[in-house]
Amino acid sequence: MTRDKVILRCLDGRLVKGYIDDFSVSDEFVALEYESSEEKQKIRVDELKAIFFVRTFEGNKSYSEKKSFRDLVSLGKRVFVKFKDGECMTGYLEGDVPWEKGFFLETSKGPGFFLVPVDSESNNIKVFVVASSVWDVTVMG
Repeated sequence: MTRDKVILRCLDGRLVKGYIDDFSVSDEFVALEYESSEEKQKIRVDELKAIFFVRTFEGNKSYSEKKSFRDLVSLGKRVFVKFKDGECMTGYLEGDVPWEKGFFLETSKGPGFFLVPVDSESNNIKVFVVASSVWDVTVMG
């Protein structure tokens, strides 16, 4: 059983910090143990924008995260994600493309997908992107 440090970005704008165990793409709920206590809460995945698997809860505010693909070695499919709230992310898709080719993501293919940030020095180790919070995904090769 792995215990991951996460920051949940909720659709209503809240950030919730805590720990989760063994999250998988097919989970409908996240069982979050709060950072400050051993209290657990179940949060529906469809109430989230994304789950950020992080190194620290604080991050490094003085660090400027790299957004461009510079690696010569491919870590997966390169993608550009634009969320419905306007935020954009670049990263490597973990696994196969989880949607049909076309203009829209089909949530029937799953509630979301894992994205590994371009910058290996980022505070984010990986991000579970909730498909319903995405405006567009561009596969860049």
